[in-house]
Amino acid sequence: MTDHIRNEIIDGVRAPGSKLVERDLANELGVSRLPVREALKTLVAEGIVTPRPRTWAVVREFTPSDIADFNEVRGGLELMSFKLAAQRHTRQGLAELREVLDQELLSARNGDAVTSRRTGAQFHEIVTKLAGNDLLIELNGILSSRMRWLLSQHDNLIAMAEEHEELYQAIAARDVSKLETLVSAHLETSHLSVMTRTGAAAAESA
Repeated sequence: MTDHIRNEIIDGVRAPGSKLVERDLANELGVSRLPVREALKTLVAEGIVTPRPRTWAVVREFTPSDIADFNEVRGGLELMSFKLAAQRHTRQGLAELREVLDQELLSARNGDAVTSRRTGAQFHEIVTKLAGNDLLIELNGILSSRMRWLLSQHDNLIAMAEEHEELYQAIAARDVSKLETLVSAHLETSHLSVMTRTGAAAAESA
């Protein structure tokens, strides 16, 4: 239930500002209102749903300030994750990262935006796992839905996948100094992509 609603929000099926009414969701999904209520509470805690009085909520509308705040936090965590992943990755972990990256590259080239964005998010999640730091993994879990939403705003799927390829190669080579440059560039590309898309959406709704 929670996964279903989360994926619809992140994949753009439910647009920012859309109402999430317990009764309507329960009827649509063929369940009672209780699991819907619990799912909405979880998504509120994850930061992608905004509560409203009584029995409904809305898909969160991220402001430029929200995105800037998140990117500040993301920048520090991601740089640490990639550097630690380069130092600590195992052969098995690197193979897992390669498999997800190959899926992202293929889906990007095939124009499968949903799969490309989902595997792009998985790439970042696996990098965090390779870092081998339990607190970092815990923090990533708290922010993962917002991170997935952020990555879902990328329109140039091939460019993002190719940047992931460069990051993968640096991790495999344990090239920490190169990763500092690549991560900084990757974050800037991501930020510009998100601001361009959300800015265009705001202009359309004005």
